[in-house]
Amino acid sequence: MYSRRDMLKTAALGGMLGAGATLPLVGDAQAAARKHPVRPKQKLTADVVIVGGGMAGVCAAIASARNGAETILVQDRPVLGGNASSEVRMNISGASVKHPNAREGGVLEELQLECGARNPQNTHFMLDLVLWEKCHFQPRLTLMLNTVMTDCRVDDYKIRSISCYGMRTETWYTIEGHVFMDVTGDGTLGVRAGNPYMQGQESKSEFGETLAPDEATDYTLGSSLLFQARAFDRPMPFIKPTWAHSYPADSDILRGHEELNYGWWWLEWGGTLDTIQDDDRIREELLKILYGVWDHVKNQGDHGAENHALEWVGCLPGRRESRRLKGAYILREQDVMSGRIFDDEVAYGGWAIDHHYPHGFHHRDGKFWHPTRLDQPYSVPLRSLYSGTIHNLFLGGRSLSASHLAFCTTRVMATCAVMGQGAGTAAAHCATNNILPREISSSDIADIKQTLLHDDAYLLGTCNEDSKDLARKASFTAGSVGRGTAPEKVVDGVARQVGLDKHQWRSLSLRPQDAWLAMDFGSNINCRELHLKFDTNYDRRMRLTHKANSLAAQVNGPQPETVKDYRIEAYIDGAWKQVKEVTGNFQRMNVHQFTGLRCDKIRVHVSATHGVTDARIFEVRCYS
Repeated sequence: MYSRRDMLKTAALGGMLGAGATLPLVGDAQAAARKHPVRPKQKLTADVVIVGGGMAGVCAAIASARNGAETILVQDRPVLGGNASSEVRMNISGASVKHPNAREGGVLEELQLECGARNPQNTHFMLDLVLWEKCHFQPRLTLMLNTVMTDCRVDDYKIRSISCYGMRTETWYTIEGHVFMDVTGDGTLGVRAGNPYMQGQESKSEFGETLAPDEATDYTLGSSLLFQARAFDRPMPFIKPTWAHSYPADSDILRGHEELNYGWWWLEWGGTLDTIQDDDRIREELLKILYGVWDHVKNQGDHGAENHALEWVGCLPGRRESRRLKGAYILREQDVMSGRIFDDEVAYGGWAIDHHYPHGFHHRDGKFWHPTRLDQPYSVPLRSLYSGTIHNLFLGGRSLSASHLAFCTTRVMATCAVMGQGAGTAAAHCATNNILPREISSSDIADIKQTLLHDDAYLLGTCNEDSKDLARKASFTAGSVGRGTAPEKVVDGVARQVGLDKHQWRSLSLRPQDAWLAMDFGSNINCRELHLKFDTNYDRRMRLTHKANSLAAQVNGPQPETVKDYRIEAYIDGAWKQVKEVTGNFQRMNVHQFTGLRCDKIRVHVSATHGVTDARIFEVRCYS
């Protein structure tokens, strides 16, 4: 057997011989090579290749696959979700925190409803499971976990393939595709492909942004480490590591630290460094800060923490900002502040322009952050989600094309998720129509937007105009009607409350004679697919969190307004016939497929909800 010294000598000799040089194998090494031969590089091909499995990448991949594109999702971690995963455990926040009825819909809503219903224990490991299930078992989607993209091949301004390494299987891959998408958070694919990028804060003169500094800086938002603590039935001592910082007084921390079970986003640092290259240094400093703050809570005065102990401490810094790729359009402060609605809108945001001071925890002049509230949500154009340089590269999540100030509002995960669905839907459209992003026409944009609405995404300035939707031409009646919720509201083109308009039908009660909605097509049709979109209360926050005050304002489980049990009837040959019965539903969007269902009318009977005493339906669609 080789000794460790022999192995080091061999490694050194290999370095002297140069890259690609090989050394003769002798003795046990020859036997090991025969037993464990190097696996040949595997070649994979897909219509859409997505790199990065955070919330943006997950939503992009699911949207792409569901819209007909063979899709590969490459993720360098063992779990999906990025900063929302069990590795980091950050809340998925978005527009609903700042604006009424603005919670993000579509794929993200489906995922969060699934997690809420199956996760009464409120653990991040259940979110890991839900995300894995949704991707692993999604037709036309190949999920590659623990797989690092190492390089890409670019020819004539197009990415031809990427090279990846499966860390657990010791397998190299070459993956070819029609279009690629960078949702790495760091713009890694785009940078390797030669796409221009931005990093740091632009000056006022760069984009004419009033909130920008007079001079550009390299500073970014910092990274954070979170923790979870638990209260026991006895005192739990804590011994501070010798290397951790000391904070003997409350004035050393400058932040309220009463919430002990889940802490704290403001354990942040590293914005004055390179948040990618200096990640190890940032992690070390954050650990010193975190354990120093916990020592203060436990040992420096009475903070009500005598029985508390740390249960989990993050080891992977949650990165807020690094590189932003330049796309066909750079979103900027003026766009988000004015609530601009773009002709090519494919997503929306509404979080404040949430700028954190780059020194983070070590910032000593008052607050650690400076948010600028937005008066209304804004749209995100597709042009900010594809490259202006690399012809077949889409962007998403934190890699989008935006100024630093615009990024400070788009960076939160719910906004990243809906941008992912928007870009993933557009990528599938390009793949299935054999076009590139820069070749997308106005009619393509119209199709992409209608597809997003079909899939229960929300767009600020676009209504359902799907010519194939037979429900739009039907007449509606109901057993009873609540004030301002006429039955025809289910086809008014908007599937959520906006302002005072509820855009939904509500019954007066759940009594059988009240809680039904019927549509009359005026002639015999062949119903192949029926869509029902129920109420999940978009005005309520819904996110996996361990903050006590946030949990108190949420419903951890199925939402009370949601229809639970219902049946579908069809009017066939002069009589009503039940064609579907559903019990235990907790999802907002329900899609029912039929074979040979020829009828004149369709009726939905609601028999139970998860809490409210009336039936609520936002939208009905019917396709032949």
